[in-house]
Amino acid sequence: MRQSRAALEQTNFGTMSFGGKTYYPRGQRQTMNIYSICQNLILPWLFFCLIYAIAAFRLHFSQTKLCYLFLAVGLAVVAAIGYCAAKALLKKLNGEDRDQVWYEPTWYIFFFVSMLIAWVMGVVLGFLNFNIYMQYYYDYIDLNVYTEVNPAELWGQQLMDAGRVHFTNESGLDLRRSMGFQNMDTYCVAPITVQGLPLNTYDFWAVGLGCCSANLADFHCGEYNTPGAHAGLRLMKDDERAFYRLAVQQAEAAYGIRSVHPLFFYWVANPTGEMNSFRDEGIKYYTIGMLVHFLWQAISVSLAILGFWKHGKF
Repeated sequence: MRQSRAALEQTNFGTMSFGGKTYYPRGQRQTMNIYSICQNLILPWLFFCLIYAIAAFRLHFSQTKLCYLFLAVGLAVVAAIGYCAAKALLKKLNGEDRDQVWYEPTWYIFFFVSMLIAWVMGVVLGFLNFNIYMQYYYDYIDLNVYTEVNPAELWGQQLMDAGRVHFTNESGLDLRRSMGFQNMDTYCVAPITVQGLPLNTYDFWAVGLGCCSANLADFHCGEYNTPGAHAGLRLMKDDERAFYRLAVQQAEAAYGIRSVHPLFFYWVANPTGEMNSFRDEGIKYYTIGMLVHFLWQAISVSLAILGFWKHGKF
């Protein structure tokens, strides 16, 4: 069939129009799709890693308002991408942009959805990581470290800013005066003394959750039976502190002792190592999140390519 030369028109993208249909020079469609594939695979993953890091690490602790500002800027970027995707789709549907290849609006929408998921997951996982692990680590870093602390000579008011405390080698737990307070869970306390001798005031207490019986002196929390344990890592959970105070009040009434300003610690041999375990866990789950999200994004992009292939448009 003979066709006039006017039926073939060169477009701005190097495509050819013939009989109302658009044709592409060899290799062009594949090149543009490879660019879209790389963009949709890498950029959402990098965006997720950035948002996750902002929400999980030091910036959230030391500059909370700035952290929220960066998260808001990230959401604004996602909204801008969504606007561009909707605009491209409407133009394609209305036939306003005839030079636009068929898959551009589709990849724009996929990119927007991927970025939105990356932002949401980065914020959610980042806040979880921060609240469970990293906040405690940064709290301990900002508090002071005390060594050679003698429970018989110091009061709780003198160590209000203590995060890690190394007691004297003669210090230990007085398990005979331990106590548990029952409220759903059992909040266990045991006084830290010097060679088990009675003290004028008991202001230093080892604590644990669910590791004793209520109203019985059977404290077995932390490293209570480790010979080299003479240190404490400060309790940082505010929602538990009030219940430990009630356990101390029960111990005061039961054993006829006095506690003016009780401070609560996890009894450990190496408080610095315990503190660093929070950081290590936070970094571990951040790394796992990076790997899982990259795998998720790779699977999503692969499914999108498969869908295009089945429709014969790739």
